[in-house]
Amino acid sequence: MVSRSCANFLDLASWDLLDFPQTQRALPRVMTVPGIISELDGGYSDGSSDVNSSSSSRERKIIVANMLPLQAKRDTETGQWCFSWDEDSLLLQLRDGFSSDTEFVYIGSLNADIGTSEQEEVSHKLLLDFNCVPTFLPKEMQEKFYLGFCKHHLWPLFHYMLPMFPDHGDRFDRRLWQAYVSANKIFSDRVMEVINPEEDYVWIHDYHLMVLPTFLRKRFNRIKLGFFLHSPFPSSEIYRTLPVRDDLLRGLLNCDLIGFHTFDYARHFLSCCSRMLGLDYESKRGHIGLDYFGRTVFIKILPVGIHMGRLESVLNLPSTAAKMKEIQEQFKGKKLILGVDDMDIFKGISLKLIAMERLFETYWHMRGKLVLIQIVNPARATGKDVEEAKRETYSTVKRINERYGSAGYQPVILIDRLVPRYEKTAYYAMADCCLVNAVRDGMNLVPYKYIICRQGTPGMDKAMGISHDSPRTSMLVVSEFIGCSPSLSGAIRVNPWDVDAVAEAVNLALTMGDTEKRLRHEKHYHYVSTHDVGYWAKSFMQDLERACREHYNKRCWGIGFGLSFRVLSLSPSFRKLSIDHIVSTYRNTQRRAIFLDYDGTLVPESSIIKTPNAEVMSVLKSLCGDPKNTVFVVSGRGWESLSDWLSPCENLGIAAEHGYFIRWSSKKEWETCYSSAEAEWKTMVEPVMRSYMDATDGSTIEFKESALVWHHQEADPDFGACQAKELLDHLESVLANEPVVVKRGQHIVEVKPQGVSKGLAVEKVIHQMVEDGNPPDMVMCIGDDRSDEDMFESILSTVTNPDLPMPPEIFACTVGRKPSKAKYFLDDVSDVLKLLGGLAAASSSSKPEYQQQSSSSHKQVAFESII
Repeated sequence: MVSRSCANFLDLASWDLLDFPQTQRALPRVMTVPGIISELDGGYSDGSSDVNSSSSSRERKIIVANMLPLQAKRDTETGQWCFSWDEDSLLLQLRDGFSSDTEFVYIGSLNADIGTSEQEEVSHKLLLDFNCVPTFLPKEMQEKFYLGFCKHHLWPLFHYMLPMFPDHGDRFDRRLWQAYVSANKIFSDRVMEVINPEEDYVWIHDYHLMVLPTFLRKRFNRIKLGFFLHSPFPSSEIYRTLPVRDDLLRGLLNCDLIGFHTFDYARHFLSCCSRMLGLDYESKRGHIGLDYFGRTVFIKILPVGIHMGRLESVLNLPSTAAKMKEIQEQFKGKKLILGVDDMDIFKGISLKLIAMERLFETYWHMRGKLVLIQIVNPARATGKDVEEAKRETYSTVKRINERYGSAGYQPVILIDRLVPRYEKTAYYAMADCCLVNAVRDGMNLVPYKYIICRQGTPGMDKAMGISHDSPRTSMLVVSEFIGCSPSLSGAIRVNPWDVDAVAEAVNLALTMGDTEKRLRHEKHYHYVSTHDVGYWAKSFMQDLERACREHYNKRCWGIGFGLSFRVLSLSPSFRKLSIDHIVSTYRNTQRRAIFLDYDGTLVPESSIIKTPNAEVMSVLKSLCGDPKNTVFVVSGRGWESLSDWLSPCENLGIAAEHGYFIRWSSKKEWETCYSSAEAEWKTMVEPVMRSYMDATDGSTIEFKESALVWHHQEADPDFGACQAKELLDHLESVLANEPVVVKRGQHIVEVKPQGVSKGLAVEKVIHQMVEDGNPPDMVMCIGDDRSDEDMFESILSTVTNPDLPMPPEIFACTVGRKPSKAKYFLDDVSDVLKLLGGLAAASSSSKPEYQQQSSSSHKQVAFESII
């Protein structure tokens, strides 16, 4: 189904509603590898082939983010733009995880308003001097994209804030969404200008660019693409309220690797994929993978680290040591608690201050001995919410200081200005405890910085007159709702909404013994120092390389419209079954075995009417009427319904309930190799399944003569899957000594006798044909679901069957383009009937003349219409 958001990428990027150009002036063609100039700046291909280029001797990574890791300012004298690296940018620091031979290309916007007439010159300068490619978005688009959709829709939603009322978040505005998609399209144009798709790895960062992977995957089906989300990913109950939820999910799924800070964020993403797209995931050798149309999309869980060298260099500055001595003298005899937060509604500054107020109220002995230093970083966004948070912060600080302060003593010191790096580092190093009280935060690196600063450096120790072997301590009180919390096992975790618990935790942190403080600090320091930003980047890229290893081992097809585009990735030998090809083989063979699934093969899976129509019956009758054919319908359905529906086809064989019952024709009796006495296991299974059915709303039990099946497709996806796993374990233990197998399938748990499968049913039929002196020289099998894979595997093994005088021609065909053990596919039921009609027509044309004349005219008309 075409996404409502748009039916075509190019249309979406140039809608009149936006009134924006599709892209700014393109960069001049650049060298993607030595000696080869890219031709990517002209038009789009269908994605079926990639740009050919020679291999580069230098490894290259393309880093794409909303903002470039650059600082820009205009020279007041010359009027020229001057640029420098932003040393604090994570995008720049991640280079430490790679060798010096690795080349980095950065693509993103500048934090400066560059005039249209200057953009070409600036682009050349940034490319030559910094290997950066700027994306110049029109001002109106930039505002709607970043300030509009990103900051007023995605950012609040990802932090669990719903726009229930106009005063608490903006309602969804489709014009902002269109600007978001158009901006992502411009980013993709910039990537295409510089990429060598066979060699380069592309790493996209954060929620600003969640549909960018779809544009890139459409252009280059085998692009090596990773994405890391630096914000939280909300639970499915929150995320599903977003009107464009599916488009964003599909955008991320067009990557090869998706990274999250914590398992909670990854779990929420996987739950959304399950509930909204029907995708299941599994762990593959320790790595979580989602099967998405034949491609495995891997999930990476690793919190980002800090740049150790950058922080330690600041600790060694003389200005830092001087500030530390000043702090030491100013707060002599007092315990320091440090808070460093941005001014926004999710950092919990007001809750932190209320908790401190409760601390002074409850633990009166702390009055006069404790100071909270609260550093407030400038707000990253503006709006009513930020102003309210700021106003409440100031009023609370004033109230606490008036109530518990005295001459020369302020319990809370609020530093609301741009604090130099050395000064902030000095406060980190001198604080007895760090309090991070955010109500929701993607990661928050403040605790990591605090730990490193408390460890210090030899240069800092010398400047402060501290012995290098003196014990180091630190204490952390952190919110359980921030991304770094799971990695800090020695921290005191708190619920920021419970101000009494936060006050108690701070008191515990300050009164804890030095030995325990030292042990906690050593544990934290070991983790933070070994999991720095370089380790994080290298680990992510190693997993991305592993995820892309199979790219050129499969064939790719692009399917879907607009933002629903995805790539179908299948085996190179997997191809559509040609009617001409199989008819040619069909005519040249003398004994054929034909096996057909029922639901999804002869009758559409989505059809409410499950009885075969006249076209199906006509084709089956014609195929069964050819004495060279042995035709079987092999289905999981019960024998009663199948025999009733297919009764007009007298020579048709039926294998019902996955082969538990077999009948060679309507004149023969049903056969089974199992006696009713062997079904005593049902009396053990039914009570267990009923207990799970009663406990799982929406689940049902299907009773077959051969099996009992517990269905949970109508139950809650997560709960149903959890219950299915429990039921599987329960039944396996109960039936350990019974001659049955317990299998878990798509939304089912099934118990059936050992040796019952469609594959074994097919083997039994072929074996009987050999015994009767009619070994097949052609075997065809068509099916659409997992149970049919047993049939495909079975007939493929007949090639090596020693009982056959010669290997038969094998045609294993699945319905739908999807990963399968079959070597052929047909698109749908309509294609199946056309193929069978072609075979039926071939049978008719090969009959003697008197047999053709005896055939009814309506059959001939039916076959002709099918062909």
